[in-house]
Parts: sequence; C-alpha cells; structure tokens
Amino acid sequence: MKEFIFSYPFTLEGGQTLPALNIAYHTYGSLNADGSNVVWVCHALTANSDVESWWPGLVGNGYLIDPEKYFIVCANILGSCYGTTGPSSTDPQTQQFYHHTFPAISIRDMVKAHILLREHLGIEKIYLLVGGSMGGYQALEWCLLEKEMISNLFLLVTSATESAWGIGIHAAQRLAIEADPTWKNSDAQSGKNGLKAARAIGILSYRNYNNFVTKQSDTDAEKTDDYRAASYINYQGNKLAGRFNAYSYWLLTKSMDSHNIARGRGGHVNKILNSISQKTLIIGISSDILCPVQEQQHIAAEIPNATYIEIDSEYGHDGFLIETERITEALKHWFRSLGL
Repeated sequence: MKEFIFSYPFTLEGGQTLPALNIAYHTYGSLNADGSNVVWVCHALTANSDVESWWPGLVGNGYLIDPEKYFIVCANILGSCYGTTGPSSTDPQTQQFYHHTFPAISIRDMVKAHILLREHLGIEKIYLLVGGSMGGYQALEWCLLEKEMISNLFLLVTSATESAWGIGIHAAQRLAIEADPTWKNSDAQSGKNGLKAARAIGILSYRNYNNFVTKQSDTDAEKTDDYRAASYINYQGNKLAGRFNAYSYWLLTKSMDSHNIARGRGGHVNKILNSISQKTLIIGISSDILCPVQEQQHIAAEIPNATYIEIDSEYGHDGFLIETERITEALKHWFRSLGL
C-alpha cells in the first residue's frame, strides 16, 4: 500500500473542511510512454485499495485486467478505515481520533479525493474506469466531474441514484449500530456489536432467498437450534466487525443515501445520463435484490453509447465479485466489439 498526503484544506460538498487528507492506494504495472493504459478501479463499501486481493479472477497477473498490460490504480475511499482519512484517523488539529466528529461526506467528495491522487500520479487520461456497486456510484460521478478524462466506462450492479429500497436498508443498518450501547464511546471498539447486526442485514441484501435456501439449509429434521443460516450470519458479522470500523460503516451508508448524479446539476437524472459520452459497458446480475437489474437497464437506456449485459447468477448482488469468469468474457467481448 502507498500513501499520498494532501497537506492542504479539503472542502467537502456539505461545506465543512478537513485540514488535510491522506489517501491510501495501490498501483500495479507501469504507466506506458503515452499514458494510455490506465485502468482505475473504484471499490465498494467495505473493500480496500488492494483490488487484486478482493477481485481475483478479473484483476491480476494472467487475468484480463493484467498489470503486464495496464497501469492499474485503486484508492481507498474517503471515510473508510483502510488508510484514507476517515473517522478512525487522527485530526491533525486536535491530535485526537475523529470518531463522531468526522463530518458528513458524499460520493462526490470521494471522487474529488480520487482526482487529487490522479493529479499526484501524473495521470492525464483514464483508459477504463471500473466500478461495481458503490464503486459504480463513484465512476458515474467521475465521468461527470472530468468528462474529458475518462475514455471508457465499466459499471456493474449499480445505479444513477440511491433507491428508496437501498436507503431503507441503510437506515435499518444504522439503527442496529446506534442500538449498541457502546456506540458513542470514542474508541476503536465502539459499536462493534451493532456493526455485526448491520452486516447481518447487509448480507441478506447481498444474497437472496434461493441462494440461502441452497447454501444454508439444514437437513436434520430434529434440529431446534444452531441452524446453519444463523451460524453463517453470525460468522459474517464477526468477520466484518474484526476488520472494519463501525463509525466508518455508519458514515459510508449515509454517503450512499445521498448518491444522486442530478444533484446540483440543474436537470433530471435522465438528462444527466444522456450527457455521459463514454463508451459504457453495464452488467446486471439477475438475482440481485439490493440493486436490481432495472437500475442498470435504466442507465443503459439513457447513456448514448451504452451496452447492457445481464448475467444469470444465483449469487445476488455479490455476484459481481464472484462471477469473474463470466464478467471477463463479457468485458472481453465488449472490448472486441469496440476494437479496443
């Protein structure tokens, strides 16, 4: 992991200012002579900047997005807890952890931090901008903030605005965190049990009925407790609570709620989508109940140079991380069809 330190005030969309900014990031491969081989990956809610570790099969040596061919960049998002400035960072003005004093942030703020890193790295053109789920929110925003910087756009299981369904799920997750009596403590362990519950809610939205019945059903008819599905939910909650910060989770779900590419741009969301000129591949997952395919179909119908592909998968929203072979084939076919 590398770190870029921006030692100047960083003004947020909401008007508050961070006195400085640290951005954690990974790069793979090398920038070619004319700077035309950049692939920038925007990550989702609880991921980090090490894209090779969480997207194996698509990114890495021997895969389609190969560092032997491309200069691959992934930056940890603002507000996270994996090296970029967030609630678990130290406020340089007070020398105390931010915790609950960390200001509200938006997807647009995250992208503006990405742009600072792009400038620092001397990147003048992004050949392919990639984003799945919340990463797709960032990718859409970036295409609107720097229209001439992005050549091609690849979006998976994402939307142009956060839906009422998504906001409702996030509100339930925050209620779970806030119900933890340690939530208001100013230490790294605050809200851990609430975070476990929030993750449990999230997992149900990342999967679906058929997936759970297939993977987590018990065959013992005499059983009255300790069911596989319950154990799996507990396992996933403990796993996230052991690696993530509760306040970052609370804060980042708020940022997703405010995602709307039309905000401040003086037009309906369809008009804003119409203005995106990049060649765009959009992938939806048939069983996704968190960000259903109609969200991706809407984007594809409104972006002028868009191609939509739907993958039939049992894995729901998480299919974009699991179905790498089929995603690779779709991306490869799209590249060929455009002569890329």
